[in-house]
Amino acid sequence: MAVLSDLKQRRHQRGSSRSIRRLLERRWWVVVLALMLTGLGAALTGVLFKAGLKLLGGWRLELLAEYPAWMVLPCLGGLGGLVSGLLVSRLAPAAGGSGITHIMGFLKHRAVPMGLQVGLVKLVGGIVAIGSGFPLGPEGPAVQMGGSVAWQMARWLKAPVAFRRVIVAAGGGAGIAAVFSAPIGGFVYAVEELLHSARPVVLLLVIVTTFWADAWADVLGLLGISPATGGLDATQGFLLEREYTPMVSFLPIDLGYLIGLGVVVGVLAEIYCRYVLAMQRKGNAWFGDRLVLRMVISGCVLGSVYAFLPEAFRDLEGLQHLIGAGEADIPMALGTFTVLFFSTGLAAASGAPGGLFFPMLTLGGAIGLACGIWVEALTGHVPSTYVFAGMGAFVAGCSRTPITAMFLAFALTKDLLILKPILVACLASFLVARLFDDRSIYERQLGRELLEEDHLEARRERRGGIHHAWEGSIRRRAFTAPPPPTPPDPPNES
Repeated sequence: MAVLSDLKQRRHQRGSSRSIRRLLERRWWVVVLALMLTGLGAALTGVLFKAGLKLLGGWRLELLAEYPAWMVLPCLGGLGGLVSGLLVSRLAPAAGGSGITHIMGFLKHRAVPMGLQVGLVKLVGGIVAIGSGFPLGPEGPAVQMGGSVAWQMARWLKAPVAFRRVIVAAGGGAGIAAVFSAPIGGFVYAVEELLHSARPVVLLLVIVTTFWADAWADVLGLLGISPATGGLDATQGFLLEREYTPMVSFLPIDLGYLIGLGVVVGVLAEIYCRYVLAMQRKGNAWFGDRLVLRMVISGCVLGSVYAFLPEAFRDLEGLQHLIGAGEADIPMALGTFTVLFFSTGLAAASGAPGGLFFPMLTLGGAIGLACGIWVEALTGHVPSTYVFAGMGAFVAGCSRTPITAMFLAFALTKDLLILKPILVACLASFLVARLFDDRSIYERQLGRELLEEDHLEARRERRGGIHHAWEGSIRRRAFTAPPPPTPPDPPNES
């Protein structure tokens, strides 16, 4: 059966490649227009997302400067959960959660709602949730927003189904490229995690879209939509901007240290995956489909917890910069890991629109920093790349995408010398995590969602209801047997 399935999949891929080539030959302008609009749409939504988070996060910090944290944070968390939950539940239920599993489900031919409405609700709901204190990142919403925009563009242009599937994956990668300023990372993510394909025509379409989105993000940043976005100067053109500028050196002895770090991070990443999945199962068991109640309670709890923590923990982006710059000591690094470990699991279980890549980078960096201080105290030497290697290794251990993780961590420094040490740690973490489970956290989330849908459908069938995807549950009508046929009248002999 597995052999037949593989043959069927290869036959389907060959057929889709031929249909895309025919589209390029006969209606090339459709392909060009779809790629341009998808890149622009993904960049615009990604830049607006980052700008909205910066605006709302700044307002939150201003309130904290004027009023006590125990009053501001629980109220903001509950209010943000209420507003975001109402937006998602009333306008686009598919906009809840990370968003990556929705794109993966669509690419696996599931009936997943797509389109601009889903993307816009994800944009506004994600800004409100994360900006009000949910410790999540923008990359999950960016993937779903980019994929939704791509689907809408392909639909408007009446592109064939095979091309629509490729352009949705490319839109997801373009979202990553726009948010992280990492076009190579977005390209590799679309190929490595979403499409699982290396066909030349697909690679060409994806790489053009992701680089186009990154360029548009720089242009939009220059126009003032998001001043912190991009490396484009009005007089000097495109510039290379680095978030961090560490002194990088890579010695042969560092290989052993980096492999050891990858092993430690791989084990912790798998524990984190299981914790997040367990929290999501508990949330579904306790609250069911009451998303608004779940998000309000989670927002209040998260706000209450952060209110009694040191001030540095109230700004997730500032916390990552503290870790990335190596300015935290061991207690601060371990405290960061502990707080984010448990709080991001609760935030993900709430169903809030937000991703996990950004917290994963901070979690891995905190472990890398703590391990580096310990190793230096014991041996007198530590690789200068431990923090960024830890970042990439944690993402690789959770997402099972070592190449994507390497380029996401690389995008923070833009230093080519750092690629090799990060890759060593990413591969070690990836291999260790696979010993526990072959699937990434998103593949397991998708499998859990499919199982829950099957159970829900079974419960509806037992209650005698027929579920309609748009109108809910419709009761079956009582069956009435037709009356027996009346025998025909005997013929008249006379």
